[in-house]
Amino acid sequence: MKDQLMKYSCNTEEKSVLISLRSGCQRAFRQVYSMYSGRIYLNIRKMVKSEEDAVELLQEVFIKVWDKRELIDPEQPFRSYLFQIAKYTVYNFIRRNNLEKQVQAYLSLHNTALYSHVEEELYEKQYEEWLSQTIDQLPPQRKLIYKLCKIEGKTYAEVSDLLSISTSTINDHIVKATKYIKEKHGILDKSTLLIISFILLQQH
Repeated sequence: MKDQLMKYSCNTEEKSVLISLRSGCQRAFRQVYSMYSGRIYLNIRKMVKSEEDAVELLQEVFIKVWDKRELIDPEQPFRSYLFQIAKYTVYNFIRRNNLEKQVQAYLSLHNTALYSHVEEELYEKQYEEWLSQTIDQLPPQRKLIYKLCKIEGKTYAEVSDLLSISTSTINDHIVKATKYIKEKHGILDKSTLLIISFILLQQH
């Protein structure tokens, strides 16, 4: 009876924390991290060789938990939900790594100088396309300010005179636009773009 009461108390406490987390409470997020990060890390460590990779994957798992917190159902076992996220995060990491190894092996069998040149051109082209698409998704004024400052190279003072807004407002727009672009293209590092370039090369 005592064990049942303790189990009920723990479940009730967890449910309360999950409800708070779902509503965006950072303290609840820290509680969840404290409760589960150790077990999730050990689970991930069994699947990847590098301790550094395991730590990064652990952070990625909890970033996903926070970003998708509205999907949390306090009535369902949270531990199962968390381990499911961890499993797919690791699987995607392994698949990405395996594809990158194939890319490196493929390039090593061909003229390195030629493919380095083609690879670099494809890399630049892909990045420019993604950057342009992302900038277009910004709110109209933020997009205009970002283009004037970052693409056309105008100073904050010049843009301030042009648009009749303060330099602090301009800075705020630039900071938010830059953050959005980094978040949007955080996964598009050189390795990822190299993989895409490889796929494009295979199609020619």
